[in-house]
Amino acid sequence: MPDPIDVLRAQAAEISPALPAMAAYLEKVRTCAYTVEDEDVKALQAAGFSDDEIFEQTVACAVTAGLRRLDAAQRVIE
Repeated sequence: MPDPIDVLRAQAAEISPALPAMAAYLEKVRTCAYTVEDEDVKALQAAGFSDDEIFEQTVACAVTAGLRRLDAAQRVIE
């Protein structure tokens, strides 16, 4: 049975790269997700992004950031 973390990494990596217009939003998700507000999502919708695109990029970014933190913690423990 494959390692669930490896499966999660692979799935997050399969998401197409985000367009530059989404970069500031994804940086906010990556560094301080607790500050994301409805207005951030509405701005992306107004820029022409679909709800599915926003959701997929948000989840991929959050998962990737979480896995980086997990990797850093594991390096400290080892």
